[in-house]
Amino acid sequence: MNNRIFIEKYIVLFIPWILAMLFQDSYMLSYFIAWFGSFFIFWITLKGRIIALPDDRNIEDQLMRPIFLTQVIFAGYMACTSIFYFFDVLGYINFHKLSNFYLVDQDRLRLVAQCQRYYCLAHASFVTGILAFMRYPVEKKYGYNRADLTKVILNIALITTLLSFLLMHISGLSQFSHQFSLLSFIAGTLALAFAIPNKNIWRILICLIIYGFNLYEALISGFKEPIILNVLILGIFLYPNYKRTVLLFFVPLLLLFFILLPTYNRIFRQQAWSGNLSTTEATQLALKSVVNQNNADDNWAFFTYRLSEIDMFTNYVKSTPAHIDFYGTQLLRQSAIAIMPRILWPSKPITENMVMERVYNAGIISRGSNASAKPAIVVDAYLSGGIVSIFILLFIYGAACQLIAIKAEKIFGGYTLGTALIFTGLFQLFWRGLSLEFLINAVFWNYVTMYLIFRVLLFTNVIKRL
Repeated sequence: MNNRIFIEKYIVLFIPWILAMLFQDSYMLSYFIAWFGSFFIFWITLKGRIIALPDDRNIEDQLMRPIFLTQVIFAGYMACTSIFYFFDVLGYINFHKLSNFYLVDQDRLRLVAQCQRYYCLAHASFVTGILAFMRYPVEKKYGYNRADLTKVILNIALITTLLSFLLMHISGLSQFSHQFSLLSFIAGTLALAFAIPNKNIWRILICLIIYGFNLYEALISGFKEPIILNVLILGIFLYPNYKRTVLLFFVPLLLLFFILLPTYNRIFRQQAWSGNLSTTEATQLALKSVVNQNNADDNWAFFTYRLSEIDMFTNYVKSTPAHIDFYGTQLLRQSAIAIMPRILWPSKPITENMVMERVYNAGIISRGSNASAKPAIVVDAYLSGGIVSIFILLFIYGAACQLIAIKAEKIFGGYTLGTALIFTGLFQLFWRGLSLEFLINAVFWNYVTMYLIFRVLLFTNVIKRL
């Protein structure tokens, strides 16, 4: 009886997808059921209606756990941002209809609704994977001296920054450089969040230098995500101690970034990536453009075609399986190849080329183009076998995310070092959902890196067996 009730709880997560499927011939209704379905999944899971939320910490002190931040960012980006594209299909720009006589492309509308149903299914499967393995409190096997926590985190930030710089200059190990760069960013931000309440001036200054360096690197990267994440993560880390300040300052700042970054990134890329201006000059020009220009057109194009990936998804659905067969296990086999480091296999096929083959096959971009349009995990799941593959792969995705987070807490002495630092620093990739080859390769080697860090901290008595 208990098992039956347990299963029925999970079935509730799939009700929006089931309803959207029942009304699939009514494209607009089907889309909205699926779109609102993700908000229903957020509500029912974040309220603890399916599985009770962890009660070993206050909610604000465990936001980095998968059920919270990972779900909100991954599913929010995947399933909720398509609303702008949907209105664009209906003939709206900036939510103003172009004409009362605008003829909606019904085939395009059908594909949007179909892809949104896949997103809703993926969200439900992903969360099911998380909840099925969410077991808190974690039985910790190791501990550390909490009085030294801020110092430990700051040392990790400094060491990983150095390692990232050194590995960047070793051929075949650039992937590990990226790992340590992300870990350094999280460690520096977490150390800053600890140093501010402790009012340790020297540690605050050191942490601000690290944070400022990471923010500058984000500004000159040409991508919007690093800039937003720099602010978002600092706000989350500071929230438990400064709730009012975070809500009054960081939330409006994030909204401002969403409005201004499209123009900033467009100008910066045009000038810096083309070689017309230096990075510093391109940054200054982009900032001036943000201040002086009307950003409405840039924002709508950004929200419609770059914030969401549904336009690209519709093209994959249009071509597979109508013109290109499902890939079956091919993508998983290619992922196994990608795991091998190039330093051990110099002639290994280039992962980028393997991924781009299905992009070319689907006609997303031409082979002569310099653009990159790598599919996300939901698209790869669909290309592997349709609805069944989406359910299976996204369940595994959520389960892997949760199991790794629990393992990190178990061996690093709890939430702060385990989830907030190590899991967030090394497995931030779960927030976006990369192509399968990049995803599996990164998860595998980041897991290895996690264990190496654990062994080093154990050897140096930073953490000790309980």
